[in-house]
Amino acid sequence: MEAVALSAAQRNRALAGMAERELDILVVGGGVVGAGCALDAVTRGLSTGLVEARDWASGTSSRSSKLMHGGLRYLEQFEFGLVAESLRERGLLLQRIAPHLVHPVQFLYPLKHRFWERPYVGSGLILYDTMGLTSGTARGVPHHRHLTRRGALKVAPGLKKSALIGAVQYYDGQVDDARHTMTVVRTAASYGALVANRARVVDYLREGDQVVGALVEDLMTGNTREVHAKQVINSTGVWTDDTQQLADTRGEFHVRASKGVHFTVPRDRIQLDTGLILRTEKSVLFVIPWGRHWLIGTTDTDWDLDKARPAATSTDIEYLLDHVNRVLINPLTEADIEGVYVGLRPLVAGDAQSTSKLSRDHMVARPVPGMVVVAGGKYTTYRKMAEDTVDEAVRGLDQENVPESPTKDIPLVGADGYHALWNQRHELAEVWGLHVHRIEHLLNRYGSLIFEVLRLIAQDRSLADPLPGADDYLRAEAVYAASHEGALHLDDVLARRTRSYFETFSRGVQAAPDVARLMGAVLGWTDVDVDREVTAYEAAIEADRKAQEAPDDAAADAARLVAVDLG
Repeated sequence: MEAVALSAAQRNRALAGMAERELDILVVGGGVVGAGCALDAVTRGLSTGLVEARDWASGTSSRSSKLMHGGLRYLEQFEFGLVAESLRERGLLLQRIAPHLVHPVQFLYPLKHRFWERPYVGSGLILYDTMGLTSGTARGVPHHRHLTRRGALKVAPGLKKSALIGAVQYYDGQVDDARHTMTVVRTAASYGALVANRARVVDYLREGDQVVGALVEDLMTGNTREVHAKQVINSTGVWTDDTQQLADTRGEFHVRASKGVHFTVPRDRIQLDTGLILRTEKSVLFVIPWGRHWLIGTTDTDWDLDKARPAATSTDIEYLLDHVNRVLINPLTEADIEGVYVGLRPLVAGDAQSTSKLSRDHMVARPVPGMVVVAGGKYTTYRKMAEDTVDEAVRGLDQENVPESPTKDIPLVGADGYHALWNQRHELAEVWGLHVHRIEHLLNRYGSLIFEVLRLIAQDRSLADPLPGADDYLRAEAVYAASHEGALHLDDVLARRTRSYFETFSRGVQAAPDVARLMGAVLGWTDVDVDREVTAYEAAIEADRKAQEAPDDAAADAARLVAVDLG
């Protein structure tokens, strides 16, 4: 199978193709679950369309904690089924589906209480590891181990001695969520799914009480098309209630949005050789190694304001700083913070007063004939969520012998050959004239598709230069994002195809003019278009900074909404 380029031309062909014939499945929502549904459906032999109102993964699926994890803390809530399912999916992703995008990450759990805590935590990790082994897939990560205080401080010298009496070290999986979601979309397209971002459903088509498709607006042109489908899958995350109302149905469940705030600091600000997981009075706090940075989060609070651009407040940031500084010898300050991002978890609403107590399990329902809705869940279990959702949609199809889901055995584009290329990385560096660190960086973003990026550099050696102020990334990657990865606006590249938005002190502003010009050469932008994109991005970053000075959600939301979203 050849990887399809998510180009502007491909997008236009996909939108036209969706309107030409009745699809078996139309998926609404291009986060990781919607992308997974499209891949699941098309690989069962079903004609499939996927539309996303903004950019791929622009909502929750680009703003997670970047972990493919079993949910260790859910063991305390006795959600053994969820943990077992998550560990099985983690193993599949690490070993088979996306080894180029999902990698093991190490965590230290500091122990504070003598006698009872080590056996308590240790027994939980024994169960965690055992469930990983018995899940039907290889665990993919090393077994946990116990450390004395001295042993723990050797790998975490930046911790106060008073912060622990010992520790337990364990592993989970890590992923660049936005890149992974886009790769799932690209894989679906490569198997024949028709996929289009910046394409918004403005209404659903009905025949009596049956949903038979959707009216889709192309946000790049303003044109609308009727897309007919035998079954419509609503996979819109925190927008689930809104999209169910659009379908003129109250739905069988409701979704609450829980706000999770993360920030990054440079790697040299914290002296650790491992990630950390810290228990707080409300939930847990992660300090996660992320390239040349530490990613610190998260909060877990209700959010009922603008869903497209949730805002962090000064209170959120102070909360995270306060909790991480309780264990650090050299405390962090706001001046250390490079970037901040905010995600909304879509939690199936229940009676729990706190969002941290709501289940991360998912639900699938059929609120009206012709429509299937999926909500809840967690990033790690996206594939199983998609399988369950398409299973339900298949029940509504007038077709016999639709195969079961094959996606547990289908690698994402770039996965095949990754391990061999990793072993050859020094030779590749010599052949292509790049430092081996650059080759490693590219392999862990593109896998075996690395040669598509390298060929751009061969044609124009200036594309081997790093982006201004975001030197983890090459200029070629901005070109490739527009030509092969569906990027249509500057924010798509700076916030999601690269992560300059939260990895640099300028939050991508320094790179913005160069990236806009590189994208413009691919997408046919005029100088006016380039200036408009840069101005809009700069305004959005300034609005973010103003919001982060606000003391509460309402004030932060008002400050953030000053900026105009081009997409």
